[in-house]
This record gives sequence, structure tokens and C-alpha cells, in this order.
Amino acid sequence: MFRILVVFLVMVIQFSLIPCTTALISGKATMDGRPLLLKHRDSDYMQNKLVYFIDAKYKFIGLVNSPDTKNLEVWGGCNSEGFAIINSASYNLKAENDETELADREGIVMKLALGSCATVDDFEQLLKNLPKPLGVEANFGVIDALGNGAYFETNNFSYTKFDVNDSKVAPHGYLIRTNYSFNGEKDNGFGYIRYANAEEIISMGAAMNKIDAEFIFRNISRNLKHSLTKVDLAAELPPAGEPKFSFFEDFIPRNSSCSSILIQGVKKGESPDLATVWTILGFPLTSVAIPTFVKGGEKLPKIVTGDKEGIARLCNFSLILKDECFPIKRGSGKKYINVSALLNREGTGIMQKLLPVEKTIFGETDGYMKKWRAGGEVSDTDVQKLYAWVDNTVLLNYKNLFNIE
Repeated sequence: MFRILVVFLVMVIQFSLIPCTTALISGKATMDGRPLLLKHRDSDYMQNKLVYFIDAKYKFIGLVNSPDTKNLEVWGGCNSEGFAIINSASYNLKAENDETELADREGIVMKLALGSCATVDDFEQLLKNLPKPLGVEANFGVIDALGNGAYFETNNFSYTKFDVNDSKVAPHGYLIRTNYSFNGEKDNGFGYIRYANAEEIISMGAAMNKIDAEFIFRNISRNLKHSLTKVDLAAELPPAGEPKFSFFEDFIPRNSSCSSILIQGVKKGESPDLATVWTILGFPLTSVAIPTFVKGGEKLPKIVTGDKEGIARLCNFSLILKDECFPIKRGSGKKYINVSALLNREGTGIMQKLLPVEKTIFGETDGYMKKWRAGGEVSDTDVQKLYAWVDNTVLLNYKNLFNIE
């Protein structure tokens, strides 16, 4: 009976894991000197949307679970002051003698932070002042418009700060967190294999001065290499139409991946309005990155905002295509990905069709960014023009490439 109970508890823990991969990259490690804050998100909630919040001290854009109709929790975002925050769940921070039942309040804390914090220091003060226990066990990553950035490994009663600008803490200008904390119990937690994968990619990218938002999405959120087994699903591609199933566990993307959000901050002295919230809604291997700006106002691109049921069209499109990647629904089928649906020799895989679309989006956005940076401010009118172009471009391509609308 005891063994059965133990097995059951292990199964429950594994089922409820939220294996996110996150990174904080300072300006000294990026191509253009601007910081990047990434959250590759895994969750039980496959449907996500973007929401524009106006009911706090600062306006902000946040990533929200679609079923959360009251928008009570935010899972990453950026505000009007250029302050941005993400998190990854940690599973080795809670003290053994901590019997706190309050839990899973990370989304509430992040929403509060986006509405009230302008700087990294503000966030640290918020952690100090909030009533304890906090109901969290997480690595919070934050950046601001002053060039500051840090992870706060936080449990119910305390936190440890890791400053990305401290050469002793981040000698190469970046920090990575998955589902364990450096200040937590040794060898407990999860995500060690994913950490090694992200570390290798970012280290090499920084060494070659290739890190920007597009690089991070392509090489982190869509990474098909396994750091432990050295399997590379993008090598030796199968023919189109010929199923090739591969075990798909402990890659950075996985069946439970539901979005990726990457905030590109600003250089010190630049207007915080220039901060860009790049978001891939839905399964990252079957979706595209969309730019949004707090300065642009409440009218976000239609494809990333929720309808009456909270469903964002881009997220829905990506999940329709995800079914082609995981066609086996019975048993352990969700652990096996059909590689040929994503990538094949003929170049007709889902990712192969979508990456050029995303590249076009990055190119169009870059044209506006150059104009805004030269002028020192973001044009509301230009933002809406860009949003309209993005909506039309994405809708047209999903219809033409996949007959989805």
C-alpha cells in the first residue's frame, strides 16, 4: 500500500510540473546592447492571450491564461516604465519545515509588480513589503529601463537576488533559470537538462555576437536538440508525408509548451516606450512571434487578444497545427512528436513554412524601430499601422499555407 501511495504522489507531482525555461541577457551580451528577458512557458493551460491593463499605477501588457476571464494572473509582461517580469516555477526552494498551504500565487505577484513597479529596486521592495507567506516558490526575472536586471529566487518567506550586472554572478552577462534555484536544495528540482541546453546556445551566441530576439526564439524556443542524449531532431530529415516519431521529453520545447514571451528592453537613456514585448502564442513550433508596445495603447493586434471565450486566434491556429505534430492521442502518444510534420526533406514542414513568415514580421518591425529610435519616441499611429499589417500578414499566411482561418 505504501509503495502504491508513493507512486501515486510521484505521478501527481510529475503531472503538475510547469517546466518553463527562462533567461535574462544583459545588454553586454546582445548584438545591439539592449537586454532581453525570455520565458519559454509550459503549462496545463494551452490557450493563452495578451491583455492590455489600464487599472493600476502603470499601464502594462501581460500574458494571461485564456480561461482567466477576470485577468487575475499574469505570466510575463512589460509596463509603461520599461519594467518587465517573467518567472519559472522552482521545486527546490521551499524549506522542509515550511507547512504553508498558500501556493501558486506567482501570477498574482507578477500582475501586482507590473502595475506598481518602475525599477528592479521597486520589485525588491515589493517582495520585502508583501505579507508573508507569499504563496510562491519561483525564480522571478526582472529588467528595467535603467539597465538593471536580476533574478530573485523567492520562497514563502525570503529571497536571494542574482544581479546580471555583477561580474561575479554573471561573468558573461546573462543568467538562466529553469525549474530549480541555485540557492535551493542541491540536486532537487527539475530542468537540469534544459538548463544545459540553453546555456550552450546562449554562451555560443554571445561569443559570436549573434544574440537578438529572433536568435533566441529560433534557437531556444524552437530548439530540437537534446543536451544529454545529443539527439538532434533537425538532422537527417525524413521525407514529407512519411511519419517519423521521436521521443520528445527534456527538450526546451515540449508537448506542454504553450507560449514564449520575450521582452526586449531599452538602453539606459532611451525612452521606455521603445521596449518591445515579443510573444509567440500557442505551441511555439507551430506559431509566429508578434511584437506589441505598451505605448501603442489598448488596441493590440487582433490575433493575440481573446474573443468572448478568451481564445486568441493565433493561439488557436497553432494548436490546430500542433495536433499534426502529436497525432497519437492514446496512451503515451503525447510524448512522441512526428518530426516530418515540422521538418522534412522537401521543406514543406510546418516550421519550414512559418519561419519565413516570422522573419518578415521581424523585418517589418525593425523598420519601424529604426525610425522610432532615431526620433526618440514611438508613434501611436505607426504602432497601429504595424499591428494592422501583422494581423493581415499572419491571417493571410495561415490561410494560404494551411487553409486555416
